[in-house]
Amino acid sequence: MKETRSDAIWKGTLASIACHFCWGLSFLASRTGLNEAQVFVLLSHRFLLAFLVMHCFPRQLAGLRQAKGALLPLLALGLAQPVVYFFGEQYGILHSTTGFSGVMIAMIPVVTTLAAAPILKEKPSAGQLLFSLISVGGVVGIGLMSRSSGTLDGLGVLCLMIAVLAGSAYSLLARGSSGRTSPFARTYAMTGMGALVFTVLALIRCGGSLRLYFAPFASTPYLLSVLFLSLACSVLSFFLSNYALSRLPLARETVFANLTTAVSFFAGVIVLREPFSPLSLLFILLILVGIYGVQKTSRDPSDSR
Repeated sequence: MKETRSDAIWKGTLASIACHFCWGLSFLASRTGLNEAQVFVLLSHRFLLAFLVMHCFPRQLAGLRQAKGALLPLLALGLAQPVVYFFGEQYGILHSTTGFSGVMIAMIPVVTTLAAAPILKEKPSAGQLLFSLISVGGVVGIGLMSRSSGTLDGLGVLCLMIAVLAGSAYSLLARGSSGRTSPFARTYAMTGMGALVFTVLALIRCGGSLRLYFAPFASTPYLLSVLFLSLACSVLSFFLSNYALSRLPLARETVFANLTTAVSFFAGVIVLREPFSPLSLLFILLILVGIYGVQKTSRDPSDSR
């Protein structure tokens, strides 16, 4: 039975919501993992395990032969996300304040939506741009409310700009190649590139010592955090993101990225007992209103390719 336009939009919307909900919880898991391991070691364990799990689906692996003609787009996709994005994000956060880094990362949906018009010919409506900015405003508000630890320097600004461009490039590449490659193929390329690059860096960081490389697994909380980051935040969420990008125009899909901030904020309040105020609730509502508004003001012609 042929998939209708409304079915595609509904499935893509649910996939995007589930994806960003998992990514919202990833901050808690990453915080736990970084208590036991250096960042590249954690990223290596996360993506190496995710890449190995991808080989548990023989039927989908057999279908990768059909993606050989799109090898370069797949490699570019994996390079943009997770490799370049995580480099930019991690070093950007290290060399800037938490508030500024949160504001910069929140710009990814806006940059992606604007870039989609000349590159993919997906022109957003005025309503979509307005509500996207409203949602970003909520993210910016939460970012500015957070404790601005750290200091801001030029390197931090540059790295965060790289992260924004890489995050936008991922969405554009995934959307642009959706007609030639499957969500599984794109997820396979992304986890494979992450596993390769971050494992090499992790082994360099550990001085080539496998004992040091595997030492964090002695901690049960670390093991659980890596399992969640690998299975839920890499394999499942990357697949859901790629699936959503093949069914939704970028303006509708990328705005859900702001949901990650809302989920992360509530997770911090509930699990870590972080402060909550009426102003926080206002910013969360702005995020949700913006996401809803983008969906409601979407143009019909741009909702299918």
